[in-house]
Amino acid sequence: MLLGLKGPLGSKGVAMAGRKLSIGLFLGAIAGLCSLCVAQAPVKYEPTIESLDRHPLPDWYAGAKLGIFIHWGLYSVPGWAPLNHPDHDFSSNDYIKYDPYAEWYLNTVRIPGSPTEAYDREHYGAHHDYYQFAETFNRESKKWSPDAWAETFKEAGARYVVLTSKHHEGFTLWPSTTPNPSPTLPMNERHAERDIVGDLTAAVTKQGLRMGLYYSGGYDWTFNTGPIEVNSDYQAVKPESEAYGRYANAQIHELIAKYHPMLLWNDIDWPKTGKALEVEADYYNAIPNGVIDDRFGVKHSDFTSPEYEKKDTISAKKWEECRGLGRSFGYNRAEGEAETIAPGELIALLVDIVSKNGNLLLDVGPEADGTIPPVQMERLKALGAWLKQNGEAIYDTTPWVKAVGKSAEGDDLRFTRKGNDLFVTVLGKPKAQTITISDIPAKQGIPVTQLGLDSAELTPMVQSGVTRIVLRGALKGDYAYSFKLAGYLR
Repeated sequence: MLLGLKGPLGSKGVAMAGRKLSIGLFLGAIAGLCSLCVAQAPVKYEPTIESLDRHPLPDWYAGAKLGIFIHWGLYSVPGWAPLNHPDHDFSSNDYIKYDPYAEWYLNTVRIPGSPTEAYDREHYGAHHDYYQFAETFNRESKKWSPDAWAETFKEAGARYVVLTSKHHEGFTLWPSTTPNPSPTLPMNERHAERDIVGDLTAAVTKQGLRMGLYYSGGYDWTFNTGPIEVNSDYQAVKPESEAYGRYANAQIHELIAKYHPMLLWNDIDWPKTGKALEVEADYYNAIPNGVIDDRFGVKHSDFTSPEYEKKDTISAKKWEECRGLGRSFGYNRAEGEAETIAPGELIALLVDIVSKNGNLLLDVGPEADGTIPPVQMERLKALGAWLKQNGEAIYDTTPWVKAVGKSAEGDDLRFTRKGNDLFVTVLGKPKAQTITISDIPAKQGIPVTQLGLDSAELTPMVQSGVTRIVLRGALKGDYAYSFKLAGYLR
């Protein structure tokens, strides 16, 4: 101890030694903190696949399980498509002519003899120009309430939202400052008068949800007009000019800088002149906790994005199924109850996807004034009510060793896990007062409860080495029933 020093240092020497030691300790502490700062410095992503592949999948996205997709644009004004191809057999010879996607209205209306051409002539005349819908859309979209949408999506149980900022028609839902060099498109038909992207981002964020943006990088019919009439045109109509590459690159950087989307959801492809790897690196450097889909035409993504397509087994790679509540993504006034997924099927779809390491990006197609069709609202309410009761078996779960099972009584089962807890969801009403699950070896003393049921534990029985759940009285809820085996995986 310094106080015990003797000899020539004296009191002044002692004080000086103390100061030197204090300075040394201080500098040492600073050095330690600096090394910690270096160790915790944000990752700098480079425009290479190797660098981009180091991006970790954020926990928020892995655990979110349900997002809402929104297709809204000029196509929402006519809001019509034929009801053909309910199974989305994209490779069919006549799929393009009878395209059930209402958001492809501009393409289909230009195909001679298509139902959409006939519809357009009947309602708007032989010489109507598609981009004249901008006047109606701008007028009608002023009636829209972004807060009402955000509240609806939260009540539906969604944890993120993805809005089409620009679809294939090239019309943007924000006042883009990137000049569109198209000589035929008037300024008032290039973007929405209202900053729809900004207004919805603010409303969604206020509800505690994450906001993402869709951008059509692969098609822009203000650059390469098409139309796409046969399957080979899908590639031929992709714009690949230097001008379009610069345009797409500038616009997506606009979106990143201005709105900070937590998902960057590109569609179709990315122009080879648009520097896709640089876009992805710049996005991660700006928003490290964001995610990117697999439609940029490069071998990197945070998740894959099958469309109207499910997986049969658990996927090691995170995936996200996108689909509409009906057959179309954009609003189609021809669709009704028969074309809209039934509540029980919708809930079974979500449970199935989650059990296989997926998310569901569920699309709504609003009318031009922002009204979500009543049949779609009914589905959102049913989904939200189910998730309020059973969300513990969905949110923040991971797949178990298997996703799909069958009870001895014939029930379709799906499995998820969270920590040491195992969840079993029965799709549809149980067929008997027992659920015998051979996939779950019996363990003594494991409490079993139905999610959302306030009564005492159900009775688990050990019989022939398998788990049998004995139901008592009426089950709570509708469509699907989730059971928690607390601590089973301990």
